[in-house]
This record gives sequence, C-alpha cells and structure tokens, in this order.
Amino acid sequence: MTGVQRHAAGLAVLLAWGMGLPSGMVLAQSAGTADDALARGAYLSRAAGCMSCHTESVEGAQPFAGGRALETPFGTFYSPNITPDPETGIGEWSDADFITALRTGTAPEGHLYYPVFPYPSYTKMREDDMLAIKDYLFSLVPVRAANKDHEAQFPLGWRFLLNGWTMMNFTEGELADDPTQSAEWNRGRYLVDAMSHCGECHTPRGIFGGTDSSMYLAGTADGPEGELVPNITPHETGIADWSEADIAYLLKSGSKPSFDNVQGSMAEAIEDGLSHLNDADLKAIAVYLKSIPAIENRVEKPE
Repeated sequence: MTGVQRHAAGLAVLLAWGMGLPSGMVLAQSAGTADDALARGAYLSRAAGCMSCHTESVEGAQPFAGGRALETPFGTFYSPNITPDPETGIGEWSDADFITALRTGTAPEGHLYYPVFPYPSYTKMREDDMLAIKDYLFSLVPVRAANKDHEAQFPLGWRFLLNGWTMMNFTEGELADDPTQSAEWNRGRYLVDAMSHCGECHTPRGIFGGTDSSMYLAGTADGPEGELVPNITPHETGIADWSEADIAYLLKSGSKPSFDNVQGSMAEAIEDGLSHLNDADLKAIAVYLKSIPAIENRVEKPE
C-alpha cells in the first residue's frame, strides 16, 4: 500500500474506532473515499506514547526531538530524535526501516536497540498502524537535534550482549485476535499489549531486565525512575473494586475513584497520550483489564 493509499484508508479507520465498528469492515467499504490519514497517525502516536518518551522534559523542548532521559537499574538512556530531520532524525528511513525498528528492535544501521525502546510490545502492532505513525511523524517539521549517548552500566555498553537478551526475552510478531473473544476485548488487548505497552511498566522484571509473564500487569516497586507502579489486575490488591467506568475515567482525566490524581510518569502518559483516546477505546481497555487473571501483589515501598 502506498503512502497515498494509507492516507485514504486511515481516516476511515479512525472514524470506525470512534463509532465502535470493526476497522476491517470500514476499510473494505471506505478506503477509497477518505483523503487524509494523518489524523489516524497522530491518534496512534498518542496511543503509543511517542510524544512523552521522545520529548525532553524541559520547558520549551521540541516535541519528538528526543533527549528524554530514562533512569533504569541498567543505566541512563536517552530517547532519539524521531522528527524527519535527515541527519539527526529519521528523515532518511524507509517504510521497511521503520517497520523493522518496531518489529525487531533493529536500527537501519543493523544494531539492536536497548529495550528501553519498548519494541517487545511494539512488535505486536499491525503493519498498517506502524506505517500510519510513520506517515504522521514524517509530516512534522524536521528538528535538528543530535542524539545523546546512552550512559549504560558496564558491560551493557557492548551492544552485542543484546543478542543474548533478545533470545531470552523477546518474541517477534504481530498480535493476532482471539476468535473466542469479542471485537471490543480484542481491541482492548491490542491497545494494552501492543500500542500503549502497559506491561513495560506494570509488569515486574527479572534480574536481566525481561518482564515476568507470571506477574503480568501485577505492578512493581521498581518502575521507571524508581517509581511504584500499581497492580492493575482485578485482584483486591489491584483494581478489583474499580468499575470499567472508573478505569476509563482515570485514563481520560488522571483522577482515581478515591479522587486522588495519578503522579509521575503515569500522569505524563495520560496527559500526552491516553487522554486523547476516544471513549470506545478507553472502554475497550477497561473491558480487557477487568478480564485478565487476578494476581495478588500489593505494591509498597520497600522497608
């Protein structure tokens, strides 16, 4: 599919989501009538959290120009410039380059990215969604901003070690729908697991930095920047008492049922990303989260 054809298809899908219709149905009926997919690409970039991660957290920072520091137990890593600047950004990337980066975590130069770039989740995205995001990013004004060098702890500066990490912790491939579940449930799982990569923060990690699938979305006391990340499974130590409406309202407003507001990186993820999703998608996320296995894990500060 060409870029023009993607533009034609995209707005129809965005409208389909807003109406709660299966996107494939509307694509088949309306792909030839829509004339602009940039709105869809912008929407998907919000769902994927691109702005908050790729914008430096200083006043006046250029959106998507990179430089955002992320402190982890493995060192401090800086997000790259993803504006279409040909020298310091991704302006020379082809469609295949972009897909390969998201699907496999591999840069056009051939090296693996550090998994602070959440490609273990992005690999699950559909190719047309990847390309819609690329089209949107390439519509932005190019910003000349050189990427900062990572400050990885020894010996993680040796990128070849990432080959072993991916063998242990990475499974490549698009997320397939579960035919036994509803379209709403499948959309919710896709948004949680692929687009919004919730498990990257809400699932505890092992000693080598891979997520522990047995504790899926059960929260951790060692989240980004050392934050407490809550259990969002339907257990009493998680969100068992929350309704679907409570979950959707938090994602839209940042306000909990207790009337407290979320803080830290989650507040940023809501402000720059999740709050921009339509009501149908927020409800789908809530439906999915209420359906997953309940895991007991009360997240508290270590003594």
